[in-house]
Amino acid sequence: MSETRANLLLLLAAALWGLGNVAQKTVLAHLDALSAVGLRCLIGGLLVLPFVLKERRLPAGPGYFSSLTKVGVLFAISITLQQLCYLGATVTNASFLVSTATVMTPLAAWLLIGERPTANLAVAAGLTVLGALLLSDGIDGFGGGDLTAILSAACYALWMVELGRHMRAHQRPFTASATQFLGAAAFTLPLGALQGKLSPAAVFAAGPELAVLGVFSTAIAFGIQTAAQRFTTASHAAVIVSAESVFGALAATIFLGERSSPAGALGAAIILGAILSVAANGTPRARAGRPDSFDAAPVVVAAPALRAGDRSVPNSGSVEIRHDPCR
Repeated sequence: MSETRANLLLLLAAALWGLGNVAQKTVLAHLDALSAVGLRCLIGGLLVLPFVLKERRLPAGPGYFSSLTKVGVLFAISITLQQLCYLGATVTNASFLVSTATVMTPLAAWLLIGERPTANLAVAAGLTVLGALLLSDGIDGFGGGDLTAILSAACYALWMVELGRHMRAHQRPFTASATQFLGAAAFTLPLGALQGKLSPAAVFAAGPELAVLGVFSTAIAFGIQTAAQRFTTASHAAVIVSAESVFGALAATIFLGERSSPAGALGAAIILGAILSVAANGTPRARAGRPDSFDAAPVVVAAPALRAGDRSVPNSGSVEIRHDPCR
């Protein structure tokens, strides 16, 4: 897979997350935050699980299980903290603070795996955070929920680095996706049940939102990111998926009647400009001529019925082990 195609897939994932923000907000009218996270991840995991069997013949390599465990734990912590931050932070503050993962990811990649960010990437990461600040119309106050949002962003940055490193060193993207989703469900559903709001009636009432979140925002979107990060760096991926805030604002305008200010429109334009800059320049290794062949399993790590672009074509094309983040 070429890096351009990987970047386009990451942009699609960002669109699915952004459009799913509406469901992520309305589902809380029926379920608590932990139950909502657990159920969406359970749906996503069950959709991916049947395709794990197709990857049994693919080589795993040394350190596979420890690497997979690390990715799964970081994902569960990140997505749980992100949902919990909305209990104590405004949507505006939470949206902006979680987006700071865009600048944390290049720093994490530099410290953990020695992936030094280019000047263009550093500028683009800074611009995306500035754009997110304008898009969310600033930040008001600071409390426990805001701190939780920052912790979520930091965990997402670590997750993106570890995910990229895992996907380049090992294969089996379906297995990685299923582990992340089902691991997060196993972590959050018991905690949600303890809160006493998880009931068949509540699940039935939240059915439409859970279908959107489980199928599109989890199985397809995170599946796309898992597959695409074999072919681009975590730092580049973090900038591209920051487009989620733009798509989220668009979805809020269409479905919730919210209106963006002129500053918000400027912020959206800044984010898109930063993304185009990163996509146009590519990574240094890609410009040096990275092979486009891919061993993949799929372009989209989700059930074939979910997206026509799904693939299950195992071959042994060469894959360069490069670096390595969110999302």
